[in-house]
Amino acid sequence: MASQVKFALFDLDGLLIDTESIYTLTLPDEILAPYGCEMTYEIKSGLMGKNEAQATAHLFNALPPIALTPDEYIQQRRKLQDQRWPRVQLMPGAARLISHLHRHGIPIAIATGSSRAEFTLKTAHLQDVFKLFEGRAICSDDTQMAGRNSKPAPDVFIEAAKLLGVDLPEEGADGIVFEDAIPGVLAGTAAALNVVWVPDPNLAKLVAASRDGGFVVPEGVHRLPSLEAFDPEKFGLPPF
Repeated sequence: MASQVKFALFDLDGLLIDTESIYTLTLPDEILAPYGCEMTYEIKSGLMGKNEAQATAHLFNALPPIALTPDEYIQQRRKLQDQRWPRVQLMPGAARLISHLHRHGIPIAIATGSSRAEFTLKTAHLQDVFKLFEGRAICSDDTQMAGRNSKPAPDVFIEAAKLLGVDLPEEGADGIVFEDAIPGVLAGTAAALNVVWVPDPNLAKLVAASRDGGFVVPEGVHRLPSLEAFDPEKFGLPPF
């Protein structure tokens, strides 16, 4: 059993809400397909944890030359995704876990690569759950992130922990972070947090098949198939 944790940090996309399916479906079917391109899951996995500019650069580096500029792609993607964010649903187990931690007085915060505007669009219709964070969230374009690095650097977790009055990595052993993407796992490890990794099944397959070190997960990471499988007692937390 890990030492008793006193606070919890959460990623957002693909961990608490099912936005990853929108990212996957929107890009190949409605933007890239007319140019004869396909975004494989291996390419998609490289986008996870990156901000918009970094993810776009990674995508275009992985594609053959097409008659679409990165700026045009971003504009099309924003328009399509902004129409869909208000319909995203919670991932299995998310509501139960967040409600449980809040009910037992465990401080919680969100650390996301989404912009503040995207965060609002994605969560406004799910306030029964997200109101429990009491506004404690760090987004990629918040002033606290100016000049800071995105995941796999630990900066966003360091800033989110400050919202809880916690200093990382000094107090990392007292906290837990939930992530679905490898950059987030690496960021959590760098912040000295207890890391719970809930990968998409496709990402888990890539990690299992990796031979070049591109998908290495640090030792000590707790892997789960779903947030539904999380056992709080293993981290010294009250049982469900």
